[in-house]
Amino acid sequence: MKTVYLAAPLFSEAECDFNRKLKDLIIDEGFLVFLPQEDSNNIHVEKKRQEIIFNKNLAALDRSDIIVAVIDGADVDSGTAWEIGYAYSKGKPVLGLKTDFRTLGIEGTVNLMIERSIVLCTSVSELLNRLKPIQEP
Repeated sequence: MKTVYLAAPLFSEAECDFNRKLKDLIIDEGFLVFLPQEDSNNIHVEKKRQEIIFNKNLAALDRSDIIVAVIDGADVDSGTAWEIGYAYSKGKPVLGLKTDFRTLGIEGTVNLMIERSIVLCTSVSELLNRLKPIQEP
C-alpha cells in the first residue's frame, strides 16, 4: 500500500476539517496517509517540540510515495511550500490541489516555482482520479 504525505495549512478549524475530509477520501482510494496535524503535531513536551515535529514530518516525507499539497489561498502556505520543494528535490511526485479560483493573473495560477513543481488539480475529484493510477501495481 502506497503512502501519501498530505501537506496543507492547519491553522484554522476549517483548514483542519478539510484536511481530515481529504485524508479520508484518499484512504478510501487505498492509500495510507500521513497528516501532520494528526500524526506529528500531538507532541505535548515543550522541550525540543519543534525539533521533534520537524523530524517526524521530514521522516514521513522521505517514506512517502507521493505528496498531496493543498495550495488554496491567495498564496501557498509557507510550510506547504517548503514540503513541496523538499519532495520535488527528492524526485517525489507532488499533486497540488487548488480549489480556490484566485490566481496570480498573468503570472499563472500560483507562484511559478510551485506551479512548475506540481501536477495541478483544481478539484478533489480530479485529484482522486490522478491518484488512482499511482496506487495500481
